[in-house]
Amino acid sequence: MNILGISALYHDSAAAILVDGKIVAAAQEERFSRKKNDARFPKNAINYVLEEAGLTLDEVDYVGFYDKPFLKFERLLETYVAYAPFGFKSFCKAMPIWLREKLFLKNQLSNEFKNLSPDFDSKKLLFGEHHLSHAASAYYPSPFDEAAILTIDGVGEWATTTLSIGKGNEIDVVKEIHFPHSLGLLYSAFTYYLGFKVNGGEYKVMGLAPYGDPQYKELILEKLMDLKEDGSFRLNQKFFNYATGLTMTNKAFDDLFGMPVRKPDIDELTQFHMDVAASIQAVTEQVVLQLTGSIADQYDVKNLCLAGGVALNCVANGKILRQGAFDDVWIQPAAGDSGGALGVALAIWHKELQNIREVQFPDSMQGSYLGPHFGPQEIEDQLLECGAIFETALNDEVINCASDALSDGLVVGWFQGRTEFGPRALGNRSILGDPRSESMQKTLNIKVKFRESFRPFAPSVLREDVADWFDLDRDSPYMLFVANVRDDKCREMTPQESALFGIEKLNIKRSEIPAVTHVDYSARIQTVHRDSNAKYHELLEKFKEKTGCPVLVNTSFNVRGEPIVNSPADAYKCFMKTNMDVLICENYIIRKTNQSK
Repeated sequence: MNILGISALYHDSAAAILVDGKIVAAAQEERFSRKKNDARFPKNAINYVLEEAGLTLDEVDYVGFYDKPFLKFERLLETYVAYAPFGFKSFCKAMPIWLREKLFLKNQLSNEFKNLSPDFDSKKLLFGEHHLSHAASAYYPSPFDEAAILTIDGVGEWATTTLSIGKGNEIDVVKEIHFPHSLGLLYSAFTYYLGFKVNGGEYKVMGLAPYGDPQYKELILEKLMDLKEDGSFRLNQKFFNYATGLTMTNKAFDDLFGMPVRKPDIDELTQFHMDVAASIQAVTEQVVLQLTGSIADQYDVKNLCLAGGVALNCVANGKILRQGAFDDVWIQPAAGDSGGALGVALAIWHKELQNIREVQFPDSMQGSYLGPHFGPQEIEDQLLECGAIFETALNDEVINCASDALSDGLVVGWFQGRTEFGPRALGNRSILGDPRSESMQKTLNIKVKFRESFRPFAPSVLREDVADWFDLDRDSPYMLFVANVRDDKCREMTPQESALFGIEKLNIKRSEIPAVTHVDYSARIQTVHRDSNAKYHELLEKFKEKTGCPVLVNTSFNVRGEPIVNSPADAYKCFMKTNMDVLICENYIIRKTNQSK
């Protein structure tokens, strides 16, 4: 039985394929099209996953789409009616697109599939509900035979927050919060207000928050949100414009905070913006912790699964762990809409077709290494076509070359194995650096990634050594939990340093690994496991042997505004337009000093 799942036409299009219930491949369309957050029909991703599975489209038994457009259209119409006559301009802009395209999505999707295979049978096409697709993506690959499943995002059809209970092969939705009351949209509203791009810049708000003080937290809870003890909430729509307008916030919102929306190309980030970021992050954490606490109190379930865009808020995830309401927590690494492609396929296999679920440990995501891989000849051909000057090496030589370069303070592009599925680089499409360097964070942000200087970097650490360096002693393979650097690895700031504000704190050395220690002494941790990524594990072991440090800086192999690299050609082009020093594609070594400019 072959099941293809897709997400498309809103944002983060993706495709995933199951063969007899096993996840064979999954990938985002952006990796092929090179258009960040590409929302178009994922024809390239579909072709890839079919090829990886050795299938044609005609051999697929079911095709699942991750949400139900008719329910979404119902929500759109009812919202405009409820707010009329406000939102008429937005209504006039949205309706032609819906009437021309999205309302008849089944026909559109059928036509797209017939372009791939003229004999495609549209009866194979099934539609899942948005939040059920998210829940399925989190629960079915998890290592739990029973779990509470919390899905939080902007909005699906109607739901914005959903609690489900997973048991065996069943998922039952038990509670929902509906649009326009949305924690995801609240966070996105602040993303917009701070001058960052909605559905893309939310992680910048999370990164900016530790530079500020949450002095507006109570204002948000008093004026914008009615938060109940169990974590349920309602938002005061007087201050928002997202329900029917063309912006996220309005003048009343500006007046409440005393400042207009920041213009990113004109207005500098100030302490005010940092304090606002800290405030919405604090509110988000409080809501999530009240939700998870009340779920644990109400339901006799020991494990928690998370999905939806808010599940990528790794600071909140870390606090859920420390809250201790559940024995264990598992989060889908592709927690956003791309993961819905996998979720709908899994829901068809388990929930609709009633196939038995076999729980796998640590999970069935295979480290999330589910994307394309390239053989030696493919790599060599692409590098030659790009004009690259390279050398080949045996595996031991590659590990020695990379560890030597890193311990010398050089920046290494690391391209190995299969592309990661989801927004995180987990050691196969990574830019690596020495975490002990006091200048590495600034070098990577300004000279390599070409992005804001305040952005933090994540540490990859050997799983066996994580508890010696961080306040964490558990698996965190998907970089989805934040914990503090251990006190004995930290340096206490002087009173003068502690008195600094905002970005002034950036250049203060706070630990033995300053390049991955955020201003609040936290880090977004990836544990590296020998059984899921042997080569990356070997590199960390060799770096530890040479330096005594089992940690590397790991950031995604891309520059600002571009998707993570997919192919060797993508990697070389990115390498050449940055100040990276060495690129290693499998067993091919490319040194910047040898390249013709």
